[in-house]
Amino acid sequence: MLSVVPGAAANPDQPVRNGGSLVIDELVREGARRMLAEALQAEVDDYIARFAADRDERGRRLVVRNGSHQPREVLTSSGAVEVVAPRVNDRRVDPGTGQRVRFCSAILPPWCRKTPKITEVLPLLYLHGLSSGDFVPALGEFLGSTAGLSAPVITKLTETWKAEQRAFAARDLSEVDYVYLWADGIHVNIRLEEHKLCLLVMIGVRADGRKELIALADGYRESTESWADLLRDAARRGMRAPVLAVGDGALGFWGALREVFPQAREQRCWFHKIGNVLGALPRSAHPGAKKALAEIWNAEDKRHALDAVRAFEATYGAKFGKAVTKITDDAEVLLAFYDFPAEHWIHLRTTNPIESTFATVRHRTKITRGPGSRAAGLAMAFKLIQAAQDRWRAVNAPHLVALVRAGALFVNGKLVERPDDHHQPEAA
Repeated sequence: MLSVVPGAAANPDQPVRNGGSLVIDELVREGARRMLAEALQAEVDDYIARFAADRDERGRRLVVRNGSHQPREVLTSSGAVEVVAPRVNDRRVDPGTGQRVRFCSAILPPWCRKTPKITEVLPLLYLHGLSSGDFVPALGEFLGSTAGLSAPVITKLTETWKAEQRAFAARDLSEVDYVYLWADGIHVNIRLEEHKLCLLVMIGVRADGRKELIALADGYRESTESWADLLRDAARRGMRAPVLAVGDGALGFWGALREVFPQAREQRCWFHKIGNVLGALPRSAHPGAKKALAEIWNAEDKRHALDAVRAFEATYGAKFGKAVTKITDDAEVLLAFYDFPAEHWIHLRTTNPIESTFATVRHRTKITRGPGSRAAGLAMAFKLIQAAQDRWRAVNAPHLVALVRAGALFVNGKLVERPDDHHQPEAA
């Protein structure tokens, strides 16, 4: 039974310390140690009781207690806990292999030095900006021990991530249908190399509305050939052509898409386009231009959007022709989203699923001045996206995604129940 004897504290508002440690921390660790010891003892008692009838030719039990293992520290979310695990002498022989049967605790395996929660949090802290050299000082005080926190332990994680990324890049895509596709190139510094790492990223929307990473590869400056290699590889692994692809104005991706998946429709990213237009305008014109551009991409239907394009051209065409042509030349692919469900417009106008996800990657590489190699950068980005993917929400009205794949007609965001009746008045 745990007991606490309160002593006189200089300041009653301050928690009591004992040898530099908070008493409450010691209580938590002691409670965790005792509960773990009782659980391990109960596990061993149950194991021995299950095989109490197994005896040798002399009538002696084959499964008995055999003292205790050497004490060892286990890092838990409550801090470092010293554990003394009971030992079992199991003299039974497996008839299939002829090997001695060995007891292995399901609660505390022999190799365990950190609980699963700690094992999960270490790579996440590394990915989110804590450098490998900072783990010992940063977490040693917090957990009460530095066991299992050395820089080499953390660095070994990248080798595992590289293997996982290679397996991901080779997986079969024939069983998954991606209806929408976002594509973008993300540039990341490489600490030990002169050139930046260009990550080619594709995120898709499945037929059930869920978002999912499709592919992640190391490209060369978002060239057409780099994108084509990635798309060809996805096609070889069974990927179907998406109905709509969303990306910025980089010519490399669109050239590759037209070669590999010519039937896919194109939607330019409004976030990138607005940045390009404002870059061609003086700063004094930005407030008015932003409002005029919002009238285009936020219009209630395609007709009003085209009217807003003409209004933008009339307002800025005489003085800033270069800025206006960035809109008028790409009007068709900037407004393609109007031919899809209105509930999906917010998702299809930009490449935000990629941009928001890679904000974490940029933060991580800024902290560490970039990964040490291209392979490490690719593996790091893969794990960050994989962690972020668990928090991605499905697109609005996910049930409409399957209709898009089936070829249903949407006009200004609304489903046309009888397409023939809709087109007949136009023909007349």
